[in-house]
Amino acid sequence: MEIKPIKTNADHRAALAEIERLMDAEKDSADGDRLDVLATLVEAYEAKRFPIDPPDPVAAIEFRMEQRGLTRRDLEPMIGGRGRVSEVLSGKRALSLAMIRRLHEGLGIPAEALLGVGRRRGRERQRTS
Repeated sequence: MEIKPIKTNADHRAALAEIERLMDAEKDSADGDRLDVLATLVEAYEAKRFPIDPPDPVAAIEFRMEQRGLTRRDLEPMIGGRGRVSEVLSGKRALSLAMIRRLHEGLGIPAEALLGVGRRRGRERQRTS
């Protein structure tokens, strides 16, 4: 297989097949270098063709709560009183910058996830309607 930019699904399938063939290649060998280049090309193609949106901020908070066995009461120091926590988790109130900072520091949730950076507008509208 000639190494070239991946532009089509057929190119992608061919690159994946070649990667599979080269999986046991020695590092710093010609085949190892070929594997590295192909993997980089496939990664770039997949990132462009099949982007993964960051999670919804509320989903990120709920996931972390579940991971750590937290309750809504545990969020009060980071978000505010019981009513404020309820409003945020129900989607009726947006996170403030101060809340985002405290949630990031207290729960280790990436700020980008809490900000909703990179989320597609269409999905956000669907969720709120």
